[in-house]
Formats: sequence, structure tokens, C-alpha cells
Amino acid sequence: MDKEKKYTTQIVKEYCEENTTIPTKTLARMILKNHPLDFTKLETVRSLVRTVRQEHQFGQPDTKHLKRTKEQIQNARKQKDWHEIPDSDYEELPPYIIPKGNNRILSLSDVHIPYHDKKAIELTIDYAKKKIDPNVIYLNGDIMDVYQGSRFIKDRRLRDLAGELDMTRDFLDYINEQFPKAKKYYKIGNHEERWETYLKSKAPELLGIDEFQLSVLLKFGEKGYQLIKSKQFAFAGKLAILHGHEVFAGFGGQVNPARTIFTRAISNTLIGHHHRTSEHNEKDIRGNIISTFSQGCLCGLRPEYMPHNKWNHGFSFIEVDKDGGFQLDNLRIIKGKVR
Repeated sequence: MDKEKKYTTQIVKEYCEENTTIPTKTLARMILKNHPLDFTKLETVRSLVRTVRQEHQFGQPDTKHLKRTKEQIQNARKQKDWHEIPDSDYEELPPYIIPKGNNRILSLSDVHIPYHDKKAIELTIDYAKKKIDPNVIYLNGDIMDVYQGSRFIKDRRLRDLAGELDMTRDFLDYINEQFPKAKKYYKIGNHEERWETYLKSKAPELLGIDEFQLSVLLKFGEKGYQLIKSKQFAFAGKLAILHGHEVFAGFGGQVNPARTIFTRAISNTLIGHHHRTSEHNEKDIRGNIISTFSQGCLCGLRPEYMPHNKWNHGFSFIEVDKDGGFQLDNLRIIKGKVR
């Protein structure tokens, strides 16, 4: 074998040793592209690859048992010599399981800062401190209004985002002061979700930068709040706690939110979102009672955009047993009294 033949064969050997899973033709194209001065014809390189791999004319070595690297897959796809099922972008968001020790849960929903009802919040906190003594504060979505991120026509004279962030941080500090020993959770509701939607449409370059995430802007880490993501379910024993926007309710949610969520979840569930206190119970074929609830809000009851509605102030208290069973008090605030 002359020197030139030995040299080109050595090149092919090195490529074959480093790329054991790439098909012959694909590898030959790669070598030809990387060594245009040493090779002139694709078939010549392909023949050498077959010789090195000890292939017969019509076959290739069985390399299915060898795992392809991501780079090898991408290279092979570019050459379009073989195909396989593409990687899926699907990712399942696992539920958050509230630890068993966190069993006395005060759930507050739809505060809509800065359009909150201060008196209703004070009544809620006072009642909880005197009669509940919770070890968990669960802020169940729409704590912040994010008015300027709304898709609706906005009055620019009203609150700006910076002001809302300041007020919401103050509210989180207030909750910490009132319940210093309690574990705190903050569920992202559809109103908080407006912030990411705004970034997607107005400033997509900022997506993925930590400093622009709402949990960072509200200082969850510093203030000790556990983030529950927008569409993430949370479970306290046998009770699912949702904000309510995770499941499409349609017009049924306006009639009886608790019954509507029963038809969607068919499981013990508490939601907010609809600003109404309601309850629905049904028995399954085994005799088990399934209970669903919607809790009232803590925002102003007669906003300019909807002065007449079916809203009411309220909050919920959940006590979870060791076996996962629960007792839920779905409380209303009517004429300055908790009922």
C-alpha cells in the first residue's frame, strides 16, 4: 500500500473509531467535507469506510444497540440519511404536595392588590389569629391585579406596575408579621400570569431572565414564600387546591362554581377565581362523598367594570387529618362579620 493510500485509510479509521453509530454514507460525506484535499469522490470515501468497518457491499454493521449522542443525531438528521421519531417538547408539570405537618391551612384568594378591600382583609386576619391559628398561609392566586398587564383597555392614570409590586411586597410582609411561624405559599393566578403574557408580547427578550420573573420581583426567596406555578395543582391530603383558571369553566362557573369544578375534577377540590362562596357534594358508587368548594374574594366588590355581580367576601380554613381526610370551613364575610 503506497503512502497516500495509508494516509487516507488512517483518516477513515480515525473517523470510524470516533463515530461508530453514524451510518456509512453519512460518515463518508462528513469525511469528504472535512478533507477536500485528500478525497475527491464520495464513493471512494464510502468504499474505504466499508472496508474499515468490514462491511459487505449491501450491508452495514448492526449498531442499534449503541446509544447515539445528541450531536450525532443532529448530524445524521442534517444529512437526511435516516429518520427516527423526533424528540418531544412535552413536559408534565408535577403537582405540589403540601407536607403532612402543614395541616392547618388558611386560604386567601383574589385580593387583587391594589384593588383590595382593606376591611375584609383585616376581618379575615383577626378571625384567623383568634380562632384558627393556622400553620400555613396559602395565597391562592390573583393576590396581585397586574392591571397594566391586562389585555383589556387600560386607564393609564391608574396604578403603574411598580406601584403594584411595592404594595404586594408590603402585603407579603404584613402576612409574615401576622403569622411569623406559618409556612407561606403563593399560587400564581390568571392575574399574575398577565405579567409573563405581557413579556411575551411586548418584551420577549426578557423571558427567561431571572430578574424579570415575578417570584424574583416580589422577593419570594427573601420573604419565605414557596412558589406554586400558574397551572400547577397542589394537594393537601385528599383535597386539591386550585386557583380555578387551570380548568375551563365556561358559563357554568358563573351559575355554581363548586358544581362546575366537580364536573371537571370529579375529586375533592377547592378553588377561588370566581369570587363566590359555594359548595357541592355528591356520592360515588362506593358511597364516598366528593366535595367541591369555591371561596370568596378579598377585593372590592363593585369595580367600575362590573358594578353589579354575585361576588362576596370570604376565605377558607382547611384542617387535614393524618390519613389525608379534611375538614373545610368555607367562610363568608357579610356586613362586617365572619359567618
